[in-house]
Amino acid sequence: MTTSMPDIANHTTAQTEGTLDWVGMSNIEMPIMVASKGVSERMVSAHIDAFVNLKEAQAKGIHMSRLYLLIDELSTSNVLNYQSLVSLLDGFISSHQDLSDQAKVQFNFEYHLRRKSLISGKEGWKAYPVTLTGYLNKGKLTIELAIDVRYSSTCPCSAALARQLIQKAFQDKFAQQSELALTDVHDWLGTTEGIVATPHSQRSVAEVKVKLNSSVNDFPITEIVDLIEDSLKTPVQAAVKREDEQEFARLNGQNLMFCEDAARRLQHGLNQSKQFDDFWLKINHLESLHAHDAVSVTTKGVENGYQP
Repeated sequence: MTTSMPDIANHTTAQTEGTLDWVGMSNIEMPIMVASKGVSERMVSAHIDAFVNLKEAQAKGIHMSRLYLLIDELSTSNVLNYQSLVSLLDGFISSHQDLSDQAKVQFNFEYHLRRKSLISGKEGWKAYPVTLTGYLNKGKLTIELAIDVRYSSTCPCSAALARQLIQKAFQDKFAQQSELALTDVHDWLGTTEGIVATPHSQRSVAEVKVKLNSSVNDFPITEIVDLIEDSLKTPVQAAVKREDEQEFARLNGQNLMFCEDAARRLQHGLNQSKQFDDFWLKINHLESLHAHDAVSVTTKGVENGYQP
């Protein structure tokens, strides 16, 4: 004789009635094949959150295993791109008929890219934290891509103060000489006495979120990374030889930035793209002078869009 197993979610009602905004699972670990525009499909180790709402006040709960199995099918038999993300959200809702009309899924992973050094041509891996989020709310779709990019920022104020000290050191050294030999000045500038001060710089982080539109299929991860790094000019490096480090120092010196400068550079670059319906960005300069950080936040400024 076959004994049927109890199904509490289907055959019992809620102890206390009420609707719930989100019910599901967080931090599901799975390998996911990601389609990034201009790059071969790549496997990542993702941590995934999967949710639907519970609109039926009397229902005991949702069917979490159905959400899990839909993600597992994506992991084993498909590639994560714009269309498969939309299909996954549709599946979340269709598997919960009469219970849910909203769905949300979020993929968190590090996306590794091979990046060339500045001069020597050496290559190395750099990891970029990425979050892909999909919302489906009563037929209204939102797909969001968020990326963090690290770079170096050198303070314009500190640079001006350092230049002033170098000028003073030059005056103190050569004030008594009516004539200066080029070689004497050249040699002096190559000493710690000559460059008596240097401006402070710090590792910084650009956090960027964009809302993608249906013109996208493969996610523009590399494209956004390139846009950010090309706009800021001073991304942190992977493989570095001495000539690369020297060029990095030159780029820092020629791209002095307050957090406001960095935010405006990225704002201008992101405004040029037609595949982003909206964007939000936060610039974090992790100060080496202060114990606090310098921060700037801005958005595209569309109606009913991201708020600062």
